[in-house]
Amino acid sequence: MTLSHTWRKSSYSSQETNCVEVGRVNDGAAVRDTKDRSAGYFTTTGPQWAAFIDAVKNQRFE
Repeated sequence: MTLSHTWRKSSYSSQETNCVEVGRVNDGAAVRDTKDRSAGYFTTTGPQWAAFIDAVKNQRFE
């Protein structure tokens, strides 16, 4: 597994709480907590990440 050294903060994260960052991993994504980067990260496959993004865009978590 190859992790990108570039992390991006989610545009859905608030400024002070609930912050997450996303990095590219092979054909998927890695996600970590901005406030606790040393805790590590979890990874998803490309199809899993696409399904998650689709669910967010369609407000399935509201």
